[in-house]
Amino acid sequence: MLKATMLRGILASLALAGAVLVSSQASAQTVICYSCPEEWADWGTQLRNVKQDLGITVPIDSKNSGQAMSQIIAEKENPVADFGYLGITFAIQAEKMGLTTPYKPKNFDDIPADLKSPDGHWFTIHAGAVGFFINKDALGNKPLPTSWKDLLKPEYKGLVGYYDPTSAFIGYVSGMAMNLALGGTLEDFTPAMDFYKAIKANQPIVVNQTSYARVLSGEIPILVDADFNANRGRYKDKANVVFVMPAEGSLPVPYAFVMTKNAPHLENAKKVADYLLSDKGQAGWANGFLRPVRPSAMSKEAADRLFPAADYARLKKIDFGKFADAQKPFANRYLADVR
Repeated sequence: MLKATMLRGILASLALAGAVLVSSQASAQTVICYSCPEEWADWGTQLRNVKQDLGITVPIDSKNSGQAMSQIIAEKENPVADFGYLGITFAIQAEKMGLTTPYKPKNFDDIPADLKSPDGHWFTIHAGAVGFFINKDALGNKPLPTSWKDLLKPEYKGLVGYYDPTSAFIGYVSGMAMNLALGGTLEDFTPAMDFYKAIKANQPIVVNQTSYARVLSGEIPILVDADFNANRGRYKDKANVVFVMPAEGSLPVPYAFVMTKNAPHLENAKKVADYLLSDKGQAGWANGFLRPVRPSAMSKEAADRLFPAADYARLKKIDFGKFADAQKPFANRYLADVR
């Protein structure tokens, strides 16, 4: 009887040890990202590819850049995230705040100098452009808006959405794109603030999270957004949508990878970084209708579905360091003058 009891105890201990080992192994094959939304930039597909090719699970995370940054700051002493996917301005700020671990992944040298930190504290993985993501069915017989000023016309009352510029990177870059297009500078935000105040008469829909589905459903007929979302709607979901580059001009939308300081799963996070800059990873972004930071990895078919290169040439060139420095003052001005 005693031997049987002891045997059961030994077996239970072995089972527990095995469960702990399996749990530990599963944990070791997990990498935590902040701001990897399923419907944004086709992260859902990319992370499934990471799981298939590397055996590493990266859970979907729906934070925007600002929310991710706030969480990384809050967890600085005990980090949870291994990496963040951030708009370039947030990435630059993360390095300045000591929140990042430098890492130069494979193909790092292919990235243009202005789209990476020299030491690898952050590096761009893909980009797009700001413009109008429009559901033509929801717009009905109304003409397509072709300029920033068009959005102020009474005929678009209740039909226009934009991202809050104090939180999401796409919101800030959209606001600054409009500001520069209307005569502002990286120091003078008056044109943007005047626009935000004027568009209140049109009852705009102000959003914080990815609103791709809301455009496809027609809930938001016109959203100031990135071209890659419009292309996804057109080519993947076969929706009657279009992307319009504003006549007055616009800005690029670069997104970057930052490895958090003291990342809990550092070695696996490095593998994910290598993958995202590999030929296959970069081709995955292109197939998701984004411009990979390494264009050589993009197929002709994928390139043909992107917004024409000639139109991208109309995007304004800016100093991303100064652009990052202007982000907080811009947000503060919006809070004081508009909200």
